[in-house]
Amino acid sequence: MASYLYRQTTVPTSEKKFTISTWMKISADTSVEKGIIEWYRSANDRYQVLIDTTGKMRIHSQVAGSTGINIYTDMLFRDPSAWYHIVIHNDTAESSATDRFKLWVNGEAQTFSTYSYTYNGSNINCFDGTSGDAVNVGVRDETSSKFFDGSLSDTYYVDGSLIAYTQFGQTDSTSGIWKPNTSPTISSFGNAGFHLKYENSGNLGLDSSGNSLNMTVSGTLTQNVDTPSNNFATLTPLVSRKGTLTNGNLTHEGSGATAPNNIISSLGVTSGKFYVEAKIITANNYNGFGIVGEKNLAINTTLANYLTSSTNSNSECLQYVYSDIYAPSGVLSGTYATLATNDIGQIALDLNNGYAYFGVNGTWQNSGNPESGSSGTGGIQLSTYFGSDTTYFFGGEQGGASNTRKIEWNFGQGYFGTTAVASAGTAPSQGGIFEYDCPSGYQALCTKGINSF
Repeated sequence: MASYLYRQTTVPTSEKKFTISTWMKISADTSVEKGIIEWYRSANDRYQVLIDTTGKMRIHSQVAGSTGINIYTDMLFRDPSAWYHIVIHNDTAESSATDRFKLWVNGEAQTFSTYSYTYNGSNINCFDGTSGDAVNVGVRDETSSKFFDGSLSDTYYVDGSLIAYTQFGQTDSTSGIWKPNTSPTISSFGNAGFHLKYENSGNLGLDSSGNSLNMTVSGTLTQNVDTPSNNFATLTPLVSRKGTLTNGNLTHEGSGATAPNNIISSLGVTSGKFYVEAKIITANNYNGFGIVGEKNLAINTTLANYLTSSTNSNSECLQYVYSDIYAPSGVLSGTYATLATNDIGQIALDLNNGYAYFGVNGTWQNSGNPESGSSGTGGIQLSTYFGSDTTYFFGGEQGGASNTRKIEWNFGQGYFGTTAVASAGTAPSQGGIFEYDCPSGYQALCTKGINSF
């Protein structure tokens, strides 16, 4: 998304010593660099943290045209389903070059041995902190095309101090997963420090450090409930012929030139009850949404061949396509509305009782009742089309010959594309925002929702 936060800098306490901490969830696009945070005057005066096109994190600094630091991590940032936490220590006053820059990712110290790098020189300024320069969050080279397409959470810049990485995160004693520490001990943010919580939907650039260094939104930023504490599903780019993913991997567009283009959710489930919405942006008989079984993931060329062929013995899928529900055995009998542009499709997956239900614009099709339990009223019995011990994903196919088609998914994040739901329905107990009521007992496709079962 061509959106970011910015403001003019305040003269810092130190241009040599500082801490940066943020959580991030990356997008699928590897064609351009993803700017995370930068201090920018020009190409000759800047300090930047970004993900490059190889998937490595790069930290690059120039002052008056001279390179102060140019480091690439050995680690690759390629998992679009995960939240990453980064902490940077920068202190050029350290006598040892390797102590002048340190980086932790999810509590693990990083190395920089496999890529050419330059450590910043002793006691140099890392950027020109003159008042009037720009500090930007979510872009590289200020207003270039190198925007951060993904999600950011809990962003800190501590000016003049090195704050231990363990202040910002900790290992969960039960799961072993690195999780946020929401109350780090920071005695001073320095003159130019700030803390972005992104909690105020009307002011996403609100500074919570006490310095009142609020930032301005450029473009359209969207607040959502997908956080490091409750990770929501997105669409995964780790499939072949995926088409184009945008808006934090929640908008899927397929092109006739490469059709069919197929996608699945980043999280799969084996038990429980889950509710998902999908908005039809361009409707015809070449786009569909529904459920995909793990057996189908082995198909390299397409995840939904059955959409163009009435039967496909390799597929374990149920898809709502135009006015029908397709399965490996062909079109299913039942009463299903014809999908139109801007319709919001609904899927209720009841793995506890073994049924799937499809809805459109708040009406469950085929007289379905997702809350009917073992009777499966109006539902589709999963055992007829899926094998035992199946992991279920949500997904679909976009595009046919000479067609470009698009669907915007909502796994509970609360918006379609960059537009928030018009009037939120009843929310699931473990978090999530949907256009229509989430059926009783169902959850959004998120880690808290999955763990509740």
